[in-house]
Amino acid sequence: MTRCLGVTLMFAGTIAGAAPLLGQESSMAVGSKAPVVAVRDLDGRSVDLGQYIGKKPVFLEFWATWCELCEELLPRIRAARTAYGKEVEFFGINVTVNQTPARVRRYLEQHKPGFRTLYDDEGTSTRAYQVPATSYVVIVDRKGNIAYTGSGGTQEFDPVLRRITSK
Repeated sequence: MTRCLGVTLMFAGTIAGAAPLLGQESSMAVGSKAPVVAVRDLDGRSVDLGQYIGKKPVFLEFWATWCELCEELLPRIRAARTAYGKEVEFFGINVTVNQTPARVRRYLEQHKPGFRTLYDDEGTSTRAYQVPATSYVVIVDRKGNIAYTGSGGTQEFDPVLRRITSK
């Protein structure tokens, strides 16, 4: 009985701790300055987002290979990249929870998301952008201000991209 209660309490604590992550919105306010961080790519090279933020619009999606909402969002991201790819820099930042570079590469070969992939194994960008969940999208305008944040597989970011580009 004591063992069963212990397992139940441990499971309840895990769910209670995870619930805010699933439902909370980020505290990154639209209009606030976007954090500038460096994150490695899949080959271990550092990519400084400061090379882009404040110079051109930037699209960031925080994703994982196991995230169903991320996969649901892929067609919208591909369409956005087709429409705005000459004016907007697109990055997919893998959050590396239960991920390896090899697994991420296999996923990319199979799904072809159409964005430059970064591998945030240190959680640098995840912390800086206060990422509440996978499928989290942040769009930064050319002045370096956050123009959009959202989560889920059915996000409508096209109006924001249209507004912050010349289209």
